[in-house]
Amino acid sequence: MHDQPKYVPFRESTFFTDGRSARAPVAGTVARGHLREDTLLYTGKVNGADATVFPFAVDERVMARGQERYEIFCTPCHGRTGAGDGMIVRRGYRAPPTLHTDRLRLAPVGHFFDVMTAGFGAMPDYAAQIGAEDRWAVVAYIRALQLAGHATITDVPAERRGALQ
Repeated sequence: MHDQPKYVPFRESTFFTDGRSARAPVAGTVARGHLREDTLLYTGKVNGADATVFPFAVDERVMARGQERYEIFCTPCHGRTGAGDGMIVRRGYRAPPTLHTDRLRLAPVGHFFDVMTAGFGAMPDYAAQIGAEDRWAVVAYIRALQLAGHATITDVPAERRGALQ
């Protein structure tokens, strides 16, 4: 069994008349796990425009996952609060824009997903490192950071304000 005859993909062979060792996939074949029918989930777009909605419900589990992924992949540049003061910025690299500008606070959620997917300016794409569901979780966490960065005491329920003072 140690020295079995076998065909290595894309190597020449006499088995088929065209000299190939393998057959070409049937037209329209999609690799398992790569059928991306949900355009919103995988592109962040609706009818070609940045989406204004999430492709799934955002709950506590999604927020926790988003925070975890944000702290791993985003804080080196964007910092823990999204101010653009991450560790590499403090070491001399170009600072990204703060996530708290009105331009980014008003940007649709699909914009953030698209930037993480395709990159933008000096920011590289993270599609290979962060799966689509996790990119959406990071977007949800970014929205929470943006809300927290502009919160006032009136945003806190009256019964919980005493705990802050």
